[in-house]
Order: sequence, then C-alpha cells, then structure tokens
Amino acid sequence: MLKTTQNIVLLLCLWLTAGLATQLLAGTIRVGKMRAIKSIRTGIGIAKSGDTVLVDKGLYREGNIIIDKPIHLTGMQRPVLDGQNKYEIISIKSDHVTVDGFVVKASGQSSMQDIAGIRIYNKRDVTIKNNILEDNFFGIYLQQAHNCLITGNKLRAHGKAEHLIGNGIHSWKSDSLTIKGNRIEGHRDGIYLEFTTNTQVRQNTSHGNLRYGLHFMFAHHNTYTHNTFSSNGAGVAVMYTHHVHMKNNIFKDNWGDSAYGILLKEISDSDIENNRFEANTSAIFMEGASRVRIKNNIFNANGWALKIQASCMENQIEKNNFLGNTFDVATNSSLVLNTFDSNYWDKYEGYDLDKNGIGDIPYRPVSLYSMIVERFPPAMILFRSFMVTLLDRTEKMIPGMTPEQLKDSTPAMKPVQL
Repeated sequence: MLKTTQNIVLLLCLWLTAGLATQLLAGTIRVGKMRAIKSIRTGIGIAKSGDTVLVDKGLYREGNIIIDKPIHLTGMQRPVLDGQNKYEIISIKSDHVTVDGFVVKASGQSSMQDIAGIRIYNKRDVTIKNNILEDNFFGIYLQQAHNCLITGNKLRAHGKAEHLIGNGIHSWKSDSLTIKGNRIEGHRDGIYLEFTTNTQVRQNTSHGNLRYGLHFMFAHHNTYTHNTFSSNGAGVAVMYTHHVHMKNNIFKDNWGDSAYGILLKEISDSDIENNRFEANTSAIFMEGASRVRIKNNIFNANGWALKIQASCMENQIEKNNFLGNTFDVATNSSLVLNTFDSNYWDKYEGYDLDKNGIGDIPYRPVSLYSMIVERFPPAMILFRSFMVTLLDRTEKMIPGMTPEQLKDSTPAMKPVQL
C-alpha cells in the first residue's frame, strides 16, 4: 500500500513538473499600449522559442520588426503595423514562425531593393495567415523559403505603373509552398513564382493587377487550382517552365491589346483542364508550347479562344466547348503540328446522319478572316461586314489559304458534358 501511494505521488510530481516546463517553454507575452510591455520588438526580444507574442489592438510604428526565433506573433482585433513608407515591416529570419491577424501597411519603396510588408529570409515551416496587407511595395516576399503556408490574407495596393509597384505574393528560389485562399489586387503581379517548385496555388482571387494575376518563370512541377483571375493585364503567364497543372480555374474579363486568360511561352508537358475562360481578349495564347493537353474547358465569349503560333507542336486540344467566341482559333502559319479532337464548336454547320453524336464532316475552326486579322490587325474594322462573310463562305467552298490540317475530324454535335 505504501509503495502504491509513493508511485501515485511520484506520478503527480512528474505531471506537475511537465506542466510547469511546458508553461516555461511555451508561454504567452502580452503586448499593448495599456500593458507593461508596450513594444512588439520588446515582446519578441524577451520571448523564448515556442512562445506566443499576443498583440493588442492599436497602431504600432516600430520600423523594421525582426523575428529571429521560432514564435507565434498573433494580433488581437487587427493591430496595425505602419511602415510609414520607410521600412520593411516584418522580416522573418527563423524557422517555425507564425504571423497571424495583423494589418501591415505602408512599407518603404525602392527601385533598388525588394522591400516587403512581410518577408521570409531563407527559412522553412513559416505560416502567414489572416493578415491584411495594404499599400505595400511587395506584399509577402518568400526568399529561398521551404514548406511555408500563405493563407487567408488580403493584399491590396494602388499601383499606377508596373515599375512603381512590386508583386502581391512573390516567391524566389523556393520549394513546397502552399498559397491558398488569398485575395490580391492592385499589385504588378498578383502572385509571382520564380525558380519555385512543387508548390500549390489554390482558391485565391487575383483581381485588377497591372500585369499578371499569376506569373511563372522557370517554375517547374507546380499546380494551381480553383483560383479566379479577373480584370488583370493578363490572367496567368507560364514561361520557360514544364510540368504545370492548371485545373478548375476561372479566367475572366482580362481585356487589353496584349491581354490573355493564359499566356504560354516555352512551356512543355503540362495540362489545362476543367477551366472556364470568359470574356478575355484571347483565352489562351501559345508560343513555343509543346505536349500541352487542353481538355474539358469552356471557352465562352472571348475575342479569340485559342491563338496557336507555328512554334507549337504535339499539343492536344480535346473535348472542350467553344461558345460565342469571335474567333475560335487563330494561327500564323499553315504548318499544323497539333491535334484537335471531339470538341464542341457552336459555329459548326455540319450534320450527323448516323446519329452518333459526332459530326460527319470535319470542322476547320480557323477562318480566312481570322488569318487576315492576325497578319493585318487594322482589318478588324471590317468585322461583321458583308465582305467578311463572303470571304469566309468562299474559303469554305474552295479552301486554299486556311491550314488544311488544322481541323477537328470528330466534332461533337452537342456541348461536351464536363
């Protein structure tokens, strides 16, 4: 009996000691104007690894706040960190850091330095969530970051020219990032991935950015899904990249002389599936693209659905719906090295005598007028004129100028069920 009692006492002591150790290792430090610790920098300075620095509501002008230990920096009722248009506001220089619940605004600006509202320097396992970043040069900048999570943030800038504003979420030489559920507007590029790999970009809204909603440059093996890219200079640009998966996104209202839903330049071994392209100048522009599969997408009310340059080869365009586009396909050459198969074209005027749902005659989506406009853009002034109708009807009866091999041999008679 005595031995049993001693064991119970020993267990209780161990439990109490463990609880005390946990408190010492992971405490909470309160910062606020009405508290003993009034400065965020002071709170971080006295914090230990694993601590939470809990910041009360208020306005904090503390210049550059450096986080150099693994802590949680958490805002209560959205405290405001004001960079006064002079400083990088939060610099993260430790692994295992969380920044949650702040308004981060008015960073410095520079043509020589990439100053950000929040910047991660060569670290891993960092989480930046539920912040509002307002009027910063760069919003969130990840430099050689690994396994980081950027989620639930709202980033807004008021850029008037590309050289006067940075990107919303910018990643350089990083790997295994998750960027999800953010809203970005008014920056140069909404999200920019450069030399960044194995990254997921999903459920973001990138709207009204000056250049691209999302920009890839030498960024391989990445996926972006369930995002909306609207009213940007162009929706998404994928350049000098391979193995990118683009699925279940919306590209809409990207209008302008050089505006696209997606710009593909020197890209290979990728897929574009189950997306919706609506009211873009060009839904997809392809140059130097190879082995790209474009499947189960909706192209609705765009100027051009697809612009495919002669430098593109071995691409497969299948089971898409082309609805209400001014031009379905345009190209700059009679050389065709791509495959069109089983798409629905609302301009198709063929028939289906055997009732198998497939048109009995091929559909050639490139019109003579679209080729003329491709070479001489001012010819667009003749759009909807009787002359244009006559040209296209003549070309269908006596084909000669449009690419003979650019055709869908099995056009669907009804819209494809996606």
